Amino acid sequence: MPVNHALWSVGDQPVEVASGRLPSEQMLEDMIVAQPRILSGEWMLIGRQINTGNGGRIDLLAIAPDGSLVVVELKRDRTPREVVAQALDYASWVERLDADDVAGIYSRFLPGRSLSADFAARFGGALDEDTINESHQVVVVATRLDAASERIVTYLNGRGLAINVLFFQVFQHGEELLLSRVWLVDPAEVQAQSAGSWQGSDKEPWNGEFYVSFGVGADRRWEDAVRYGFVSGGGGAWYSNTLRMLDVGDRVWVKIPGKGFVGVGRVTGPRQMAADFEIDGKPALDVLEGRFHRESADDPERAEYFVPVEWIHTVPEAQAVHEVGMFGNQNTVCKPRTPAWRSTVEQLKARFHVS
Repeated sequence: MPVNHALWSVGDQPVEVASGRLPSEQMLEDMIVAQPRILSGEWMLIGRQINTGNGGRIDLLAIAPDGSLVVVELKRDRTPREVVAQALDYASWVERLDADDVAGIYSRFLPGRSLSADFAARFGGALDEDTINESHQVVVVATRLDAASERIVTYLNGRGLAINVLFFQVFQHGEELLLSRVWLVDPAEVQAQSAGSWQGSDKEPWNGEFYVSFGVGADRRWEDAVRYGFVSGGGGAWYSNTLRMLDVGDRVWVKIPGKGFVGVGRVTGPRQMAADFEIDGKPALDVLEGRFHRESADDPERAEYFVPVEWIHTVPEAQAVHEVGMFGNQNTVCKPRTPAWRSTVEQLKARFHVS
């Protein structure tokens, strides 16, 4: 059904806030550029009004922490079905961009700035030129949405294409206009689709084994995860959202980025926010040595989230397993569909003596 929602004042006599209207959808684009968190707090804008050379212009282009690209297309005066088709056409162009192309787009968006330096400052890690634009997703921005668009987007997502709709609604509060937003599809689901949509013709059916990236440092210690049985992610919704993909019984292969694979285990419970996660009946943050973003424990977006795991085999960080060609990705959890993942799992089974 078409997306629609209402806004009410809070009090003994709630009053519905009247719907409003932006002067133009161009204004919405300007607002997103001025404050990218309107679109998402997890992406960095890298381009605007990008000429594809095919007679079209991509409204906005963003990059995610794993180097994947996000094509953002505003509905403007087109029908929802027309804008979905246009966005898919642009995605086919974006798929062919290499690292130099992406850097060039950014230099035209912010002349004199370095994509590598700004990416590192924004996400706290280096931009890997070998993995940039390995995947992408499409976001349609609309102030109105119809049932046909919902069916199209749902259909495409069900067949592995990472596409979503960000629906905005405007409300009139006195002389002030207020803007609200809601996603058509859970962003975690679309992120998972994107993480599994690597380019090329070597895509294959998922082998049922989950990949988990476990970043270590002051906020996260592998020794804690081994001792108390868990995997985790936090510091932003992008890092914790995909933990929801894991169900009880799922097998996970854990890699420390930059080091190698360090463990395999079975999930024993659902994702839990740090404030709710317990170890031996005690609050986890009172037990763990790492910080695990405890300063954000009450913030649903930035808090650390935990998934309990029963370990089958682990090795210390210093003995992490890494071989040329082994799979890697910055998403906390993903379901890889490449021969490299199947090969990686087979190698790890032998190294970890797992059937």
